Amino acid sequence: MSEQTARVKGPASYFPSIEKTYGHPIAHWQGLIRSSSLTRHSELVAWLKAAHGLGHGHANALVAHTRAEDAARG
Repeated sequence: MSEQTARVKGPASYFPSIEKTYGHPIAHWQGLIRSSSLTRHSELVAWLKAAHGLGHGHANALVAHTRAEDAARG
């Protein structure tokens, strides 16, 4: 496998930085997102930023990845 195909792409590429910066595993953030009463992407991003201090890129990546996972599960 080449280095390029082994490299994580998309929202998940932010995950190591998110875990290091905020001290919680990705599952923690996904649990918060899934348990929130908010449903719109932009609302969830704004909430993660305001209530939990995440940067925009990190919040956006978490919401995008979590929603894509949930959509794939049906």
